[in-house]
Amino acid sequence: MSGFFIALGCGLLSAMGVGGGSLLMLWLTGPAGLAAETARFVNLLFFLPSAGAGLALHSRGRLVRWDVAVPGALAGMAAGGLGLWLGRFVGGPVLEKGFGLLLLAAGLAELLRRPEGQTAA
Repeated sequence: MSGFFIALGCGLLSAMGVGGGSLLMLWLTGPAGLAAETARFVNLLFFLPSAGAGLALHSRGRLVRWDVAVPGALAGMAAGGLGLWLGRFVGGPVLEKGFGLLLLAAGLAELLRRPEGQTAA
């Protein structure tokens, strides 16, 4: 039952753009004890419905710039396919460490980022 609340919390954070998918990966590979490959698959399944709902809602509100979204989505799919293909040669432990470093870098970037319009004191 706690998994339901973890998923709900991660979904809410994802909807706010906070990075709930990254938090879900940490929970799945840590306390939940899933293998990294299984956790990535669950994370993808978790993300697709929320991304579709977000796209539909933002599209209805005319908040989507299709001239930017379509090339970005196509580039993302190509990069994902390339990453999948390259991942076969690299191996799981290297990918896990790389993903951990990516999460660390993203967290540090968020901590050190200044809000727009604010200058250094």
